[in-house]
Amino acid sequence: MTDTLPTPRPGILDIAPYVGGESQAVVHPGLGRTARLASNESALGASPRAIEAYRKLGDQLHRYPDGASADLRAALARLYGLNADRIVCGAGSDELISLLIRAYAGPGDRVVMSAHGFLMYAISARTAGAEVVKAPERDLRADVDALLAAVDERTRLVFLANPNNPTGSYVAQEDVEKLQAGLPPHVLLVLDAAYAEYMTANDYTAGADLVDRCGNVVMLRTFSKIYGLSALRLGWAYCPAAIADVLNRVRGPFNVAAAAQVAGVAAVEDIGFVDASRAHNDIWLPWTAKAIRALGIGVHPSVANFVLIDFDGVAGTDGAPREAEEARLFLKARGILVRQMGAYGLPTCLRVSIGQEDEMRATVAALEEFMTTRTGTAALEAVAAPDGE
Repeated sequence: MTDTLPTPRPGILDIAPYVGGESQAVVHPGLGRTARLASNESALGASPRAIEAYRKLGDQLHRYPDGASADLRAALARLYGLNADRIVCGAGSDELISLLIRAYAGPGDRVVMSAHGFLMYAISARTAGAEVVKAPERDLRADVDALLAAVDERTRLVFLANPNNPTGSYVAQEDVEKLQAGLPPHVLLVLDAAYAEYMTANDYTAGADLVDRCGNVVMLRTFSKIYGLSALRLGWAYCPAAIADVLNRVRGPFNVAAAAQVAGVAAVEDIGFVDASRAHNDIWLPWTAKAIRALGIGVHPSVANFVLIDFDGVAGTDGAPREAEEARLFLKARGILVRQMGAYGLPTCLRVSIGQEDEMRATVAALEEFMTTRTGTAALEAVAAPDGE
């Protein structure tokens, strides 16, 4: 009987499923809650206006959403000075990544990304039957020359997360323009600017200007980070007209829920809340990085709402080495969730989202305890205890 069961296309079962950041752990005794710092979620949550707009839709759940997301596209166009007809909304930028690959790549084609880029680029490419080529990075920063060297006649898309998750680094506008200029016209450059709202550097742009000037560039954005709407799955793409037309042909007819649309409009219009979220990050990102470095743990530079900490060569006060996974379990046992980075090719690292003030102080205090306490199997046993979850 097993020989007659449906089987997936070749290569599907070779794909490692995406595993998101953990959400369940013990309650931190000092916080009175679990500190969820594993998924780069907004430290301040969602705009009160967005929450209210979401609640007001409760008696309209029997209605189909606007398939064109017209009000949301108009709000985004007003905010950024864009052409609303060239905006395509999706169920998170994850859906848009998948749609772009499905529309432009398939078996025999190649998709290029940086070595430590967002996992969904590779997963979506392999799902479509395309080959993934990872270009080496330089000091955990995307290397434009290496990306261009990885492009060949079979390449159909190049993905650049800018700023990048999970490294926290970014590529300056000059280098992004160099990348686009070096690509053949048939290769689509996808600029994933999920963390653009946190950026303040003068040499950075999210990519809309390049989309306006070039026919082979798409900019992706998300509502899951600074806007705090992760639960609603909402993202958008700004595209050349021809590519917007393609995406509208392949997306689902009602791919963005009505609740996501109305909350998205309210979030976009609440500029003060976005400014407050950015200001919070501007304080606690450098504070966290400095405090963790002071413990003797490596911290890579970051411009997003997280830090990538590195235990390569790190030893505790007893002189014994400290490992990233050991640290993750130690934190989890104390009600603090952070993200392991082995799937990204960074096994010595953990990614720590910037949360609320008390969460960051608790995280630093727990890491200080970790560095001064011989842990070993103690952390593992604490997590595995029957009441540990």
